[in-house]
Amino acid sequence: MCLTVAVIVTAVFFATRLSGNAIDFLAGEGLGAKDRQLLIEYYGLDGSYGEQFVRYLASLMDGNFGLSLIERRPVALIFAERVWPSLQLLIGAVLVTMVISVPAGIAAAIYRNSWIGNVIMGGAFFGYAIPNFVLAILLLLIFSFWLGWLPSTGNSTWLHFVMPVTALSTFYIAGMTRFTRNAMLDVLSQEYLRTARAKGLPERVVIFKHALRNANITILSVLGLQIAGLAAAGSVVIETVFSWRGIGELLVSSAIRRDYPVLQFGVLAVALAVIVINLLVDLAYGLADPRVRLGKNA
Repeated sequence: MCLTVAVIVTAVFFATRLSGNAIDFLAGEGLGAKDRQLLIEYYGLDGSYGEQFVRYLASLMDGNFGLSLIERRPVALIFAERVWPSLQLLIGAVLVTMVISVPAGIAAAIYRNSWIGNVIMGGAFFGYAIPNFVLAILLLLIFSFWLGWLPSTGNSTWLHFVMPVTALSTFYIAGMTRFTRNAMLDVLSQEYLRTARAKGLPERVVIFKHALRNANITILSVLGLQIAGLAAAGSVVIETVFSWRGIGELLVSSAIRRDYPVLQFGVLAVALAVIVINLLVDLAYGLADPRVRLGKNA
């Protein structure tokens, strides 16, 4: 985890500066050489990239993440204002994904040779194939501009969440449905389930107590990757399309405006979130399956 964070900090610092000098964007044309140099020194952009990087690392160690070049405010404060809207979108997408995909995947496995399974998997392949930004634009055109049923921007009511959550979760619902189906099919073919049926256990007990319990390691692994994907980049496009005032929209605007401190802090914060989510998923394996906890004693 520490090595990953170190690589990300280094890569983001130097990658952000490949886009050009932020002073050229801030001041525009017509700025004199002397005034330009004063601005460079004021924002700490003087010296070589190596010197700037050393100063940046020193400020990180002190807990100082810098000031926004555009808003002239601490970047931590700016992100604190954007965290809750992004969390709302993330939580909504994860809940919708789980509520729809897991039952759909189980049903697709149970009815794999019927029209029910074919319809579910057809919808999953469609959702997996359509890009989320295309779906977001289609939802805006149909339900906001043409029908006028749903608001296009904002997050003050539950109606504001319908289109962003739908556009964000469709791809992940499709992926989770496919993985859940495959995991269930693999478990349903095992000998111990045939034994359970031979003992006369009800089918619902066989499916939900025995099969699903043994398939949940795969489901949990995929869910962790899905949540990490949502936290890392899934909401960037969606927040931009719907003008959702979250972290994703802030990262895009900061990249366009070359606001180095905001962009650096944002990518670092998202990377840390992904790392923590993966760690929690690893720890959750023991809760999901007792065999993981007892593996070293088996």
